Amino acid sequence: MVPLLVVLLLALLLFGAGFALKALWWIAVIVLAVWLLGFLVRPTVSGRRGRWYRW
Repeated sequence: MVPLLVVLLLALLLFGAGFALKALWWIAVIVLAVWLLGFLVRPTVSGRRGRWYRW
């Protein structure tokens, strides 16, 4: 009984980790796309290209 519970718990843990990693990959792709778009649509400040971020 205990080995079965350990296997089920391990399977549940790995499924949860796989789902979380897949979600993190999608978030990383979206952030990368926004970051690249920021370079394409930078505002022009006094005739030269400015930075689209504050820092």
